[in-house]
Amino acid sequence: MAGMPNMAGMMKQVQKMQEKMAEVQEMLGQKTVSAESGGGMVKVTANGKNQIVSIEIDPEVINAAEKEMLEDLVLAACNKAVEDAGKMAQEEMAKVTSGMMPNIPGLNLPGM
Repeated sequence: MAGMPNMAGMMKQVQKMQEKMAEVQEMLGQKTVSAESGGGMVKVTANGKNQIVSIEIDPEVINAAEKEMLEDLVLAACNKAVEDAGKMAQEEMAKVTSGMMPNIPGLNLPGM
């Protein structure tokens, strides 16, 4: 039929994109971003799968009397690291899907 898209070709493209997305998701487990709070007193590292992989705390801020401040610094650094990791993951997935998927607002990619 004229005007019908080549279904076999489209399926091959979809399969190729799925394979690339799986590769990117695997790679995201290896890529990390770090975020700091308190002028570097607390540093948190997260991977591209939004998992916290390390927390470093400057010994100078470990003070029982300032427990709440330290908790706030850790929380702020964790939130920033997870936010940055999410952005990194979206950018990496966008590289794979650009030109292959329609730009539909609100469309969530698997694993995002």
